[in-house]
Amino acid sequence: MTQFDEQATQKLFEKNLITEEQFVQVKAYRSLGIFSLHNELKLFLYLSVLLFTTGIGILIYQNIDTIGHIAILSLLLIVTVICFYFCFKNSKGFQKEDSSFENPVLQYLVLTATILSCIFVGYIQFQYELFGTHYGLATLVPTIISFFCAYYFDNKSVLTIAVTGLAAYIGLSVSPQTLLSNDFYTTDALSYSAIILGGLLILWTIYSTKINLKIHFNFIYLTYALHLISIAAINNLFQSYWLIFVIVLGASTYYFYNVSYQIPAISLFVFTIIYAYIGINIIVFKFLEFINADDFFEFIMVLTPFYIIGSIILFIKLIKNFNKQKANDSIR
Repeated sequence: MTQFDEQATQKLFEKNLITEEQFVQVKAYRSLGIFSLHNELKLFLYLSVLLFTTGIGILIYQNIDTIGHIAILSLLLIVTVICFYFCFKNSKGFQKEDSSFENPVLQYLVLTATILSCIFVGYIQFQYELFGTHYGLATLVPTIISFFCAYYFDNKSVLTIAVTGLAAYIGLSVSPQTLLSNDFYTTDALSYSAIILGGLLILWTIYSTKINLKIHFNFIYLTYALHLISIAAINNLFQSYWLIFVIVLGASTYYFYNVSYQIPAISLFVFTIIYAYIGINIIVFKFLEFINADDFFEFIMVLTPFYIIGSIILFIKLIKNFNKQKANDSIR
């Protein structure tokens, strides 16, 4: 039993939330070192979905000339329909609260069906231009399908596809590899769109919480909103009108700092601190440039190691305080 588990169990016993017999039983059970394979099995299921859909893509690419477009589209449609058939057959129907299939494998079948739907729509648009020159519809239609499947089947993985598709529809790329490559510098409208989309996602989480609609989805929405708003604001700190985005980044930091405690979510907290730290450093450099700090160069170089060390210590302290607060809330 880890030190944290021992302390948590001890506090429960000291507050008379568990009896002495229960305390002994908990310690005895944890000393057995039993662990669950649940997460490992979920990972393998997720990888199997990715490998299956990737395999279909490779099959299409390598045999496009021999199989034929109609045959490939027919095969995709048949497999997609079969997947959706079993999903709807075993589904409990739409529910506002957290719900799931009795068999967790069906959640990955929903993910497979959704990805295949996106492939089908994208393929038919590329080959036959189903939507003509309205290429945005080829992104919007799979996005709508993904949102429907996410809420109807209560699937978080599908929701990430839906939010990514929504961002792509307005011209943003939000994958980990390409998020920082968006051309915020030269396209003001793109950075504004990112901030507006992030703000809308925040508003949606507030509204969905109010009506108690899939509250457990809020973490995904807030994660996207944090990255979109923060990166767009930080990039615009290099513009001539950077003061406006200092306010945007400050408001974003304040909001996500508080909401990370409310959920609670350590990832939101860490990224909020990191983005705030980057923004503060950019502002400090701008200030030094403004006062022409060349005369204080040696003094700044002396202080820099202490500043870095102090920043690391403060970051660790903030993380410890967050985990401590989270542990206290769980005990209550």
